[in-house]
Amino acid sequence: MDIDALIAGIEPGGLTNRTDIKVLICYVIKSVDGPISKLQLNEVMMDEGLANYFEVSQAIAELISRGNITCEEENGEEMLCITQSGIEAAEMLHSNLPRAVRERAINSAIRISTLARRKHENKVDVEEVEDGYNVTFHLGDGKTELMKLTVFVADKMQVETVKENFYNDPIELYSGIIASLTV
Repeated sequence: MDIDALIAGIEPGGLTNRTDIKVLICYVIKSVDGPISKLQLNEVMMDEGLANYFEVSQAIAELISRGNITCEEENGEEMLCITQSGIEAAEMLHSNLPRAVRERAINSAIRISTLARRKHENKVDVEEVEDGYNVTFHLGDGKTELMKLTVFVADKMQVETVKENFYNDPIELYSGIIASLTV
């Protein structure tokens, strides 16, 4: 197809056609099997260099106005859901998109939505103390707090590192502690 989209910020192999961008948006929303925030969708497209930010924003607006996706506010976030016509378009046209683009988009969407779910279910509190920081990890399943652990770290850089590592795999921390205590 012809190039009719802005290409600033697009990686080689990214999408340069507005129709392809719309199809990919529908495909991603359909594939994550549930609502995805506008912010998360933009992050998927930008992190992978799949499409220009302005083109993605315009495509989302057009898909909403045509009834292919809906946008509803949930907990202060704009959440996107696919409609039946969006599902049909994604199923009919997704094969027009390069397989590598589809795979990169889906892998990124899964990673981003998993991280968002982990941040929703788990919490990290940081308290500055005289000689560093106490970092408290609250591990839960959305309903029940399974574990609360406070560790001391010396500086802000360590705070960010332990927070990031916790959110990347909170179950690993929990499993490791349980294994250490029960073996």
